[in-house]
Amino acid sequence: MNAPAQDRPRTLVAGVGNIFLGDDGFGVETVRALAGRPLPDGVEVADIGIRGVHLAYRLLDGYDTLVLVDATARGGEPGTLYLIEPDPGGGTGTPVDSGGGTGTPVDAGGLGALDGHGMSPDAVLALLHTLCAGTGTEPPRRVLVVGCEPACVEEGIGLSPRVAAAVPAAARMITDLVHQSAPAPTGHTGGAHP
Repeated sequence: MNAPAQDRPRTLVAGVGNIFLGDDGFGVETVRALAGRPLPDGVEVADIGIRGVHLAYRLLDGYDTLVLVDATARGGEPGTLYLIEPDPGGGTGTPVDSGGGTGTPVDAGGLGALDGHGMSPDAVLALLHTLCAGTGTEPPRRVLVVGCEPACVEEGIGLSPRVAAAVPAAARMITDLVHQSAPAPTGHTGGAHP
């Protein structure tokens, strides 16, 4: 028998960024691209935009995994995708080159902060930990950042060509991530097959 819906692991894929600042809208555009893709039960996709405080409060609802999708300036070539799994000690994760969607690892030397806009992912997570301490809830056990090296984060609507070209590869990366972390069916009910 399958686990009750409320007992299944929950994942939130959150697109963050400001669509009025060029490539900073990468996260929002990527979650829009995910809208038509089949995702496992328990996976929610949300366009958070610049509402970082809203995201922190939403996470109090109990998610096992958070996948943040954002423009992430780390010094690579514009359009480079990064898969980052931050750790409490400040680890930096492994960048992935999106050229052609191959997912080729690239040199991770000299990396800076995860994000440059107002409520950065690390600020959201810091707020979340404060909220959890005050409410007795638990933060997500796993946090991943799917980031893309921006070319331009100045005023203007629309992604640069290299960042726009990385959106489909980022959507594939996220789809693969959530399918890999989805629990396997544990049996069948009423003759139905999982």
